Amino acid sequence: MFSHIMIGTNDLDKAKAFYDNLLSTLEVRPARVDGHRIFYITKTGVFSVSKPINGEPATCANGGTIGFACASPEQVDAWHAAGLAAGGASIEDPPGVRQGPGGKLYLAYLRDLDGNKICAMHRMPN
Repeated sequence: MFSHIMIGTNDLDKAKAFYDNLLSTLEVRPARVDGHRIFYITKTGVFSVSKPINGEPATCANGGTIGFACASPEQVDAWHAAGLAAGGASIEDPPGVRQGPGGKLYLAYLRDLDGNKICAMHRMPN
């Protein structure tokens, strides 16, 4: 359904360092820099971070969350730890299992350096 997701930043160098570290836990290569944007290109889609092209400050979406798929609870924990080490802030409950309408999920939530809410998720077997 999605071709890509792009979020804004006010400091591209800091965002690249943060996401390079964070996404390496998901076996994603470091970002490709394209002027005012960075791109993480995978087989399943593209995640990008950009300075706003209108020259206004980047702001995070209130109520928005970007979720990254993980292969295991251990990968979720590694993602969360890497995000904290890179300057992100842990939010909501600590990483762990939550029951949802679609079954059990292993989740972790962070705010990135620009305040964007991001999540790592592993769907637990039934």
